[in-house]
Amino acid sequence: MVRRSAFDRIFREMQQIRYRLDDIENAFSGWNPPSLEVSESELLSLPDHLRKTYIMVASKGECNATEVSNSTGRCRAVESSYLNQLCRMGWITRRRDSKTLYFRLVSEKLLKKTTVTRVSI
Repeated sequence: MVRRSAFDRIFREMQQIRYRLDDIENAFSGWNPPSLEVSESELLSLPDHLRKTYIMVASKGECNATEVSNSTGRCRAVESSYLNQLCRMGWITRRRDSKTLYFRLVSEKLLKKTTVTRVSI
């Protein structure tokens, strides 16, 4: 009889965890940060190799270099370099989760907060 009550407690705890996970999934299912609208002429100003990487990030939402390289068929190191170039140019942003860098499009809110001044020499 003691075993049965222990199993019942474990089962109830697992149900509570499941309900909490369902609530978290529902809360994040509608989360979609607004991305910056880029005109075709601006997109065409990017070199072909960077444009291909940018389009992959735009289609996936948020991804790392490995996911982009699997989609483009290029080496992960090359994609990592291209992603970092796009980040420095202000086309995408990155965030670190443990050892992995995730890249996504720049949102309009972020663009308004950090205006980049370009100086020509």
